[in-house]
Amino acid sequence: MKLKVVVHEAEEGGFWAGVPAISGCATEGESFEELLQNLYEAVEGCLSMGVEPAQEGDRPRVIEIAV
Repeated sequence: MKLKVVVHEAEEGGFWAGVPAISGCATEGESFEELLQNLYEAVEGCLSMGVEPAQEGDRPRVIEIAV
């Protein structure tokens, strides 16, 4: 399965990301590598239970991951 992920730079440093195809699925990381690792865990968790929608920032990047 491939999912599009919207990546944002956090104001306080690091990154956060949301998965538009999974309502409310979002995570963060201090580095881009940590963010990617956390994304896999977040997607798994979001697919196993419902969560509230995430808020979007103003400088997004869209990437695609395979899970």
